[in-house]
Amino acid sequence: MKWSRVKTVAVKEVIEIWRDKLYLSMAFLIPVMMMVVLGFGLSMDVEKIPFVAVDYDQSQQSRDYLHRYIDSRYFDYKGSKEHESLAEPLMVKNKIRFILVIPPGFQEKLLAGKRVQVQPVIDGLFTYQAKVVRGYVSAINADYNQQLMKQWLTKKQGMNETEINALLAPVTLETRYLYNEKMSSLWSTGSGMIMLVMLMAPAVLTALGVVREKESGSIFNIYASTVSRTEFIVGKILPYVAISFLNLLVLSWMALVLFGVPFKGDPVLYLVASLLYVACSTGIGMLVSILVKTQAAAALITLLGTMIPGMMMSGLMIPVNSMEAGAKLEAHLLPAMYQLNIVWGSFLKGQGWPELGTNVMVLALHAVVLWSLAVWRFRKRVKA
Repeated sequence: MKWSRVKTVAVKEVIEIWRDKLYLSMAFLIPVMMMVVLGFGLSMDVEKIPFVAVDYDQSQQSRDYLHRYIDSRYFDYKGSKEHESLAEPLMVKNKIRFILVIPPGFQEKLLAGKRVQVQPVIDGLFTYQAKVVRGYVSAINADYNQQLMKQWLTKKQGMNETEINALLAPVTLETRYLYNEKMSSLWSTGSGMIMLVMLMAPAVLTALGVVREKESGSIFNIYASTVSRTEFIVGKILPYVAISFLNLLVLSWMALVLFGVPFKGDPVLYLVASLLYVACSTGIGMLVSILVKTQAAAALITLLGTMIPGMMMSGLMIPVNSMEAGAKLEAHLLPAMYQLNIVWGSFLKGQGWPELGTNVMVLALHAVVLWSLAVWRFRKRVKA
């Protein structure tokens, strides 16, 4: 392989990219747009849940109970209704996700020492959100019950607060969160989007760049030249690796500034791993471009072939340890999981070469395999 020929192919590709201003603009704008849309759109935080109340009792006690929900940052109070039948249409129209029904006689039964059943009606269409809402409701209700018990023990038994706390909660929890102290999903998904976007965008960019030559017929100049398969593949990919690496730096800056994600790890490791990951994704795009003949097919296959595995098989949405055996195997065969480990390890965990070195080596192996497959599959002879 002669590097002078590789350089010639690379320079030719740079000129072609520079001439197509729309293609050049898309190369830099699409990753940024994807980062913003997916970063904010995939937020897993469940807050400001819209709800209405149906208070049949209209007493001091029922209003105090209702205000526990109104004052919570997890709920967004949308007013009260006289009857459940007036509140349910709002849930049908997706204007609310939760109805709190307080029965008649709420205060009377509490003062008489009787049990009262409050009915939370939760929209179960979004299963994850519904389970979280149920947890919020249970926690607020438990806190209210404990407050009532404290009032009763203080009034009837004359116990002080220390004695009451020891009686009601002999075992207490002091929860400590590691790596994401703010429990912000933007820290996780915002940084994780770097992995997903930089799997999809470089692959699509590379695939379209090569297939474009097939559609225009300029690929025949390569077929007729003395440039070898390896020289063509390497020279063709290098400009897209450079563009994609610049995009990755921009997305990393966005994660730091726009999403407020801290960076705690080794910047050298992160940059080296990111360059290898970009080489992997461009290699995927090159492989697809060799196998198809139209830009539409290249874009569709590349998007589907990178987006679904990147979201579902990387650990971004579902922890790899929670997957079934077959899914775990697929996750370990793809570069996305290793890059996600590096991104989260660098941004959130403060890890370095001892913890992430193996992931970097696997990415390097993926890059070599993908580029080698592209060279092997590329033919300088058109099939009849």
